[in-house]
Amino acid sequence: MMLNNPYVRTVVFSRVLLNLGIWVRNFAILLYVTDMTGNHPVYVSLISVAEFAPIFLFAFIGGTFADRWRPKRTMVRSDVLSALSAFLVLIAVHNGSWQALLVLTFFSATVSQFSQPSAMKLFKQHVPAEQLQSVMAMFQSMVAFFTVIGPIAGAFVYQKYGIEISLIATGALFLGSGLILALLPRDMLEDTQSKRQNLQQELIEGLRYVWSNQTLRTLGATFAAAGLASGLIQPLAIFVTIENLGQDKSFLQWLLTVNGAAMLVGGGFVMAFAKKITPQTLLALGLTVSAIGNLGIGWSTNIMFTLLLLVLNGFFYPAIHIGINTLILNNAEGPYIGRVGGALTPIFMGMMVLGMSLGGLLKDQLSLFFVYAVSALLLLTGSALLIPLFKKKTSTAGVLEQ
Repeated sequence: MMLNNPYVRTVVFSRVLLNLGIWVRNFAILLYVTDMTGNHPVYVSLISVAEFAPIFLFAFIGGTFADRWRPKRTMVRSDVLSALSAFLVLIAVHNGSWQALLVLTFFSATVSQFSQPSAMKLFKQHVPAEQLQSVMAMFQSMVAFFTVIGPIAGAFVYQKYGIEISLIATGALFLGSGLILALLPRDMLEDTQSKRQNLQQELIEGLRYVWSNQTLRTLGATFAAAGLASGLIQPLAIFVTIENLGQDKSFLQWLLTVNGAAMLVGGGFVMAFAKKITPQTLLALGLTVSAIGNLGIGWSTNIMFTLLLLVLNGFFYPAIHIGINTLILNNAEGPYIGRVGGALTPIFMGMMVLGMSLGGLLKDQLSLFFVYAVSALLLLTGSALLIPLFKKKTSTAGVLEQ
């Protein structure tokens, strides 16, 4: 059983606290800023900027340092720094500076760019290759679980206890995550050339490594197509609710809940059958089904049919992320794990932001269905780009180094 592995078990327990802290923080900040600014759209949008900007700015740098530093030490320090920042911002908010909440979001998101690739590196070192996909499925199920209960928990803490207690809870949860990670065995001492290189050399070497690997190059192209597809429809769910289904905007929460619940079930299903499905098959299947689902959601005016499509999309959504993470772990050598993730993630996020900026414009100029159809076509393109990966066996580069 995967939880018999002390590294997997410890990271899972720490991530439960970390995810809960992130959701409490995010929802408390969102609700507090809307209360303080009278739902001002600029300030509300700045929350998303503070959350996503560090992915563009620091993902590759964070991945490079994660390759250079010891993973346990990096993860523990990241959680402790996030906890301390929450307590410092609490003091600022108590003195009337709500803008400090944006600084907290930005800082915590920045720190996570160093912590997340360190967790991947730890799994690469201590999880057998045949269990990697199951471990990724477990973590995707956790993400789906918190997608469902996170907003409920965050809204409850803020509405019942206010922003200051929410920040205290956030800091305590982050600190608890760090303390659990401190129980991990001592980091392995690695003899890597990164100790003898400067940062610029490591950055360049990481980009060359991604470009020289066919599987990773293919993933980059698929990331770009999937990111643009996701971004195009990201802001338009409210119009599906109002225009296609003829419901009040509050009905959107039920669409999101149904989708999130299906994600949770889908992650569990993949975890159960992970060893029988190759990661490239999993990724291609997820993209193809999502394309069909998006096309139907953009066209449907029937509530039950739309809900059915959202269940379908949600069920197969974990397959996309599990397939991607497993392909990265299987095809990137241990010393490059952080830089590979740091190079590919900004591609997805950058294209997603581009899509978000174009989605509303295209909807106004053309139609809601047209945008969803374009999104479906992009997802099918991303799936087609994976065809070369079916012609060769999945590499297990670096697996034996442990």
